[in-house]
Amino acid sequence: MMAEEKYIPRMREKYDSEIRAKLKEKLSLKNEMTIPKLDKIVINMGLGDAVNDRKVVDSALEELTAIAGQRPVVTKAKKSIAGFKVREEMALGVKVTLRKDRMYEFVDRLITIALPRVRDFRGLNGKSFDGRGNYAMGLKEHIVFPEIDYDKVEGQRGMDIVVCTTADNDDHARELLREFNFPFRK
Repeated sequence: MMAEEKYIPRMREKYDSEIRAKLKEKLSLKNEMTIPKLDKIVINMGLGDAVNDRKVVDSALEELTAIAGQRPVVTKAKKSIAGFKVREEMALGVKVTLRKDRMYEFVDRLITIALPRVRDFRGLNGKSFDGRGNYAMGLKEHIVFPEIDYDKVEGQRGMDIVVCTTADNDDHARELLREFNFPFRK
C-alpha cells in the first residue's frame, strides 16, 4: 500500500519554500526561530440587529461557518445596557479563530478572491498594526467571499479580521504580510 500524501495549503508551501528565506535575509535575522510567521486569524462579526431579531445570529453563524470552514462561537453580552435594549447573556455576535491549515487557506482566499471583489478597493491601511506585530482590518460586506450565496443573504454584514503573527514588532509583521501579497496602500 502506498502512503497517502498529506495536503499542504498553497500559502503554507509558499511560506516554507520562499518567504522564510527572504525574511531571514531581508530582516537580517540570525536565528531560524525568530523568523516571523502567521500565528492565528480571528474573524469577528458584531451583530447589533440581534437585539431585535434572534434569526440574525443563526444566519450569521451559518455564513461565518461557510467562510471560515469551522463552526464559530456565539459571543454574548457581559452586562445589561437598558439604553441599547441589551440584556445580560444576550447573543450579540459570532467569532472564530483559525489556525494551521485553515488559517493559510483563509489567507489565500482573502488575498486572491475576496479583497479584489471589494467595491472601491484602494489597498489595505498600512497603519492598522497594534505595536506587537498583529494586523487588524475590517470588511464592510461579507458577500465578497465566494462561499456566500448572494441570493440567500438577508442583509450585508461587516466583519473584523485580525491577523496575529509571531513578529515582535510592526515592521517585521508588515514585511511578512507583504511577502504574502497583502495589498497595502502605497
